[in-house]
Amino acid sequence: MDDILQFAGSYWWLMFIVGPIVGGWIGGAAKYSERRRRDRIELERIRRAPVQAVPPAPEQRKGKGKGTGATDDRLEREDRDRQIQRIIADHAEADRRWLDFELDVAKLIDYPLMTDMREPLTQTFHRAKRVADGLKPDEPEELRPPGALERYREAVRDFEVAFEAKRRAQTGFTEAERGRLQSAQRLMALAENEASTAAERQSAYRQARRELDGLIALPEATTHDIERRIAGELLP
Repeated sequence: MDDILQFAGSYWWLMFIVGPIVGGWIGGAAKYSERRRRDRIELERIRRAPVQAVPPAPEQRKGKGKGTGATDDRLEREDRDRQIQRIIADHAEADRRWLDFELDVAKLIDYPLMTDMREPLTQTFHRAKRVADGLKPDEPEELRPPGALERYREAVRDFEVAFEAKRRAQTGFTEAERGRLQSAQRLMALAENEASTAAERQSAYRQARRELDGLIALPEATTHDIERRIAGELLP
């Protein structure tokens, strides 16, 4: 112990040389330990972090864009096909409603303007019907080209609007004429009643035609349908 103290007393000046070196070693060791501690913390954070999706390469992104475009084209085609089916169904429904009138004398008497070709609305209706029928496709695929669906849809809408516009009741008739229409309606119901005798049906039909004469022009399809159903009762 005395030797150490004697050495320190004799070489005290070495502290100014050795001290900084030793202090540097100690400080460096502390910094190294701190870096290792921070590195361990960062590695643990990375290990526990959720896995992130790797962004696609430029070529992959480009290819994905092409796929999206193809999907959009397919969806657009499917939507157009649905529109085609819808407008064809609307046309069929308008035809069915017109046929209901055309083959039902009672309805034609209730709405006499449906067949009165002297009326501008009736003429407009028949023109619209001819245009829509002319554009009606044999196959739905015929409406896929640009503009075909749009032209057909417009024609069908005109047909529907014209049908509603001319489906008017017994307006424009005098009280006496409305009485004749109502009488004709009752006679037609008797002519179509299978429970009536042959003579009654024959007489009722001919009287009804006389009542309607000059008021309503029955379409050929209506006349043929009625006469077909009561053909056995219509004697010459």
